[in-house]
Amino acid sequence: MVRNITLDDIRRALALPDAQVQTIRQRMTPRPNGLAQSVPPRKAGVLVLLFPQGAPDAWHVLLTRRTDHLRGHSGQVSFPGGQYDDKDPDFAYTALRETCEELGICQPIPLLGQLSKVYIPPSNFDVYPSVGWLTTLPPLCPNPDEVAEVFSMSLQALLDPTTKQHEVRTIQGYSVQVPYYAVQGHKVWGATAAMLGELEGRLRLALGLPLDERT
Repeated sequence: MVRNITLDDIRRALALPDAQVQTIRQRMTPRPNGLAQSVPPRKAGVLVLLFPQGAPDAWHVLLTRRTDHLRGHSGQVSFPGGQYDDKDPDFAYTALRETCEELGICQPIPLLGQLSKVYIPPSNFDVYPSVGWLTTLPPLCPNPDEVAEVFSMSLQALLDPTTKQHEVRTIQGYSVQVPYYAVQGHKVWGATAAMLGELEGRLRLALGLPLDERT
């Protein structure tokens, strides 16, 4: 059992040099994807929102399931966020603006840092994740046009090797090995799993845990 993860642990994890974590998220990235970038990608910002649940150091990360009728990544699990607007000063602002629109969390959210940019081949998006935190999660007002479900994953579960599974899928004609996190009956895969994988790896380094822990 991993000891309680403190906010200082999370800060130390996010402060690690990118050179130490550049290969970490590859463990949770579908491979091979067989899809190459053909035109300049669009850009998006997402929010990895952390909050304690049940105890001061019982940190959770907020996740949403997209509605089935959305054009892009319908039905998939994601972080709140959306497409960058030219009027947005940066990608963190995009993430916070979209979180307000999607979930009704419009209060100031302190930011702890960023994760690495993730490219999503099927939709041709560069996604920039910002990590924020709240001492208490406020009442949520999910936008029914975009959000079908809101749930969370504890950081303890993120570090639990039994949470990680894999399967083979056919994506745009390619056979792809797809790793995923099994969370409350959901399969969290793709870009969201890659971002969670980087967060997991950073926490493992900050806590002195092995990166390749197996079940």
